Amino acid sequence: MPGHDSEFKKGKMLKSAISNFVLNEKDIIEKFIRSAGPGGQNVNKTSTCVYLRHIPSGIEVKCQRERSQALNRALARKLLVKKIEALILRKVFEERKRIEKARRQKRKKSKAAKLKILEVKRRHSQKKRLRAKIREI
Repeated sequence: MPGHDSEFKKGKMLKSAISNFVLNEKDIIEKFIRSAGPGGQNVNKTSTCVYLRHIPSGIEVKCQRERSQALNRALARKLLVKKIEALILRKVFEERKRIEKARRQKRKKSKAAKLKILEVKRRHSQKKRLRAKIREI
């Protein structure tokens, strides 16, 4: 069967991707639901739609793209891995962004920047002096 070989390869690739993200099968809730839409009697009589939920992250995925439950399982797992990968990468990016911001704030200011800040402070103090009440001697 030509389709069986490609499904086997997809399964192997998926398992390697899941192992890269330390995705345990125990952490995934899997349900099969009856699909809706085009597909005829096969879709109406069998539960080809696959629902996956990753418990630790709370990410949910639903796949009913194909008429075959096995293909939908593979596609749903692939989609789940992509979503978890995006979540992890987003967290890494935000952490890196926070560190860079702290580094910029701690960096020594240039002489020109210091002079600019002092000038702003001088103008502000002058404004305050002009607002002060005039004392009579």
